[in-house]
Amino acid sequence: MRGARSAGGLSSGDAAARKGAPPWSGSRIRAAGAQAARERAELERGIRFRSLFLLIMGTILAIAATDVLLGVVGVLQETRSRPLTVAERARYAEEDIARRWHAWRADSVFPAQVEYLGLSRVRQQARRVGIAREAPCGAVVDAPVASALRRHGCRTMLRATYVDQTSTFVVTVGVAVLADEETRITAGSDLPVDDRVGVRPVAFPGTVTESFGAAQRQRTGWMGAGPYIVFTAAGYTDGRTRESVPTGENTHSELWPTAQSLAGHIARGLAAPPDIPRCTQGNVC
Repeated sequence: MRGARSAGGLSSGDAAARKGAPPWSGSRIRAAGAQAARERAELERGIRFRSLFLLIMGTILAIAATDVLLGVVGVLQETRSRPLTVAERARYAEEDIARRWHAWRADSVFPAQVEYLGLSRVRQQARRVGIAREAPCGAVVDAPVASALRRHGCRTMLRATYVDQTSTFVVTVGVAVLADEETRITAGSDLPVDDRVGVRPVAFPGTVTESFGAAQRQRTGWMGAGPYIVFTAAGYTDGRTRESVPTGENTHSELWPTAQSLAGHIARGLAAPPDIPRCTQGNVC
């Protein structure tokens, strides 16, 4: 029989519940289980996120470490001394020759004394009278030559004047500077085939060369060496013009061999192979 109802219509059990009676023990167990399940789910989700985060960070750090290691290896490979390759040796020689016209002293380009062999194979000495100021290519050559040099980007012209040891012959040697050997070869193929035009003479007042001008040129010529075209203009110190000298006299005199020998000596000096180091940092690899 159920408990008697109170005056308000509630049973004595209901009244006890309203006054804060504890819930059933089964409810407490179910609530605790649900809370534990929620906590486990949260923990597992946190573990998964943490594992994923650690995996991503580990991957990033591994990539970064690899990049650093590769960079260090690359720097070590670049900075350590090693033998020069064939291409590097060729480039070294080309660059060394190409800068000689301004890296060398003027008297290294044009030596004070030049030894040569005359027609009779006798050793003779040519003496440098003077060195002219550096000049634009087109300003110190004849118009047909200037046009060819201009088309191929001639950079500058260096000139000096020599006399033979008897002071009979006078020769102006001009060095035209091109960008590289390939350009020089192309420019050479465009030069006029005419021994009446070429580099203009340089005369030095107060010397035996002072009467050497364009009209006194007996012959002109040129030869190539590296990025340089070496021009010559040859004549006599006594001021004779080309028209006043019989063709046969020039053909059989030592005038032209002297001029060619001078030009050849200067050309060989400018284009001589340099001493190339064996390694990227000298001769020790």
